[in-house]
Amino acid sequence: MSKKVLIVTGDAVEALEVYYPYYRFLEEGFEVTIAAPKKKKLHTVVHDFADWDTYVEKQGYLIDAHAAFADIDPTQYDALFIPGGRAPEYIRLDENVQRIVRHFFEANKPIAAICHASQVFEAIPDVVKGRSMTAYIACKPGVEALGATYVSEATHVDNNLVSAHAWPDLPALMREFIKLLKK
Repeated sequence: MSKKVLIVTGDAVEALEVYYPYYRFLEEGFEVTIAAPKKKKLHTVVHDFADWDTYVEKQGYLIDAHAAFADIDPTQYDALFIPGGRAPEYIRLDENVQRIVRHFFEANKPIAAICHASQVFEAIPDVVKGRSMTAYIACKPGVEALGATYVSEATHVDNNLVSAHAWPDLPALMREFIKLLKK
């Protein structure tokens, strides 16, 4: 039986952080559902590291959201992937996202969070309190305010939670996450 992976995101998701895992999961033979506030074509963004002090953002490709958050039964999935970009700052407010994410923590199922994905946990801080994780450096104060320990390494594993700084760390993140998923 194939593993089922849920990706939760929305408009302004970082393109590489949704496309790379989506196709990598399909390559492994996993069933993948991309969920968003509503079933529609999502707009992705490209975050690049130029010679600025922060990243720059450009429009990316479109990608289909297969389902709305409200229609997701998290018990039907084996793992959760949360990409970054700007999507986490607004999907965290959705009560269904909070319900979905909480389920994966409570059931101790594999969870991956990359870049700004840590912002999703700000609406349900108890799920990461006392845990250790990494995220995009600008998210460090938020991670620490949640009661979690911010780790500066590019990719970090804390039990069922795999986290990474940003899209350049996708190979290591995916390697560790898929290892957990195949256990």
